[in-house]
Amino acid sequence: MKILFTFYVPSGGVETLNKLRCESLQRSGIECHVLYLMPGSGSQNKANFPVFIAQTDTEIQGILNTYNYDAIIVTSDYLLMERLRRLGYNRTIIYEAQGLGTRSDAQLMIIDALPFFRSYCNAVLIPPTDHLLELFISTCPWLQRYVIPNIVDVHSFHFIPGDPPCDPVIAWVGRLETNKNWSEYLNVAHLIRRSKPNLHLWMFHDPNLASEEQKQLFNTQLQSLGLNDRLNVFTNIPNHLMPVYYSSIAASGGFLLSTSITEGFGYAVAEAVCCTCPVLSTDSDGVRSFIIHNITGKFYPLGNVEAAVNEGLELMDNMPLRSFLREQGRNHMISRFGSEKYAQSFREMMNSFSIF
Repeated sequence: MKILFTFYVPSGGVETLNKLRCESLQRSGIECHVLYLMPGSGSQNKANFPVFIAQTDTEIQGILNTYNYDAIIVTSDYLLMERLRRLGYNRTIIYEAQGLGTRSDAQLMIIDALPFFRSYCNAVLIPPTDHLLELFISTCPWLQRYVIPNIVDVHSFHFIPGDPPCDPVIAWVGRLETNKNWSEYLNVAHLIRRSKPNLHLWMFHDPNLASEEQKQLFNTQLQSLGLNDRLNVFTNIPNHLMPVYYSSIAASGGFLLSTSITEGFGYAVAEAVCCTCPVLSTDSDGVRSFIIHNITGKFYPLGNVEAAVNEGLELMDNMPLRSFLREQGRNHMISRFGSEKYAQSFREMMNSFSIF
């Protein structure tokens, strides 16, 4: 069995997902390749499977003709399905719903993609995210659906002892875009700093994925809140080094704050939990699969900055609760997101198309 996964650019959660699942599937005897249409920050991450960067029809057709894939998983980019068919690929194409933004954005995208689903797609693959499943059921009930939880590297992502930062850190991981809601992160940190004057802010993001407008808005708010001297920005950190940072955040007495409006999964939050880094998050749907309030992490209502401040201070000051969340969070990730479960579910999906 030979599978090709495709996405726009090697960056963010999808690049992490592709790396983890290709490694897992190859251990179970499934040959995996990945195609990105453009280069990105994740290109620096090493892979033990073929990774192609190709934009033109000639390049893509050459890959298809050379490797004769049994199935192609097209992530997010529904236009690519028509392109693959036009280039002569006539086997199984499965559309994967990842990173579609807010519920309203996802709904608009699915409606726009309906003609492509009808003409070029055999099924849809969805993480266990309620709003995505509901949208596909209501908008295209005829399309076969498969729900498989994303894989998390619970072995590489664990607490790494080291010298902790002198001051507490509140961290944020994402892109400078509306759905990631970076503005709320700054507002929450600004108010927590009143109780924790030595607070530091760590932000992990890829500036190449931010518009000039978002960058300008960010800089303006940062200055108005007086947080310039508190902020450290980390750009294009290789994924395999993130456990060191999550462990440092945990050891500092701080936490990871996720302010997203909607998440299909939320890889940064999941990986932080694996490293026993406490997390505070909006109830952004996808993170429900690993955050249980006051058991494996904490939720606060989207837009309620005061509630976020109160929950964040409790994470920092209530030591028994903090220790409990850290331990229970990692245990939950180990029990639910192992690589073997993903490989078994993926193989069952392929077998349903008589691909063995």
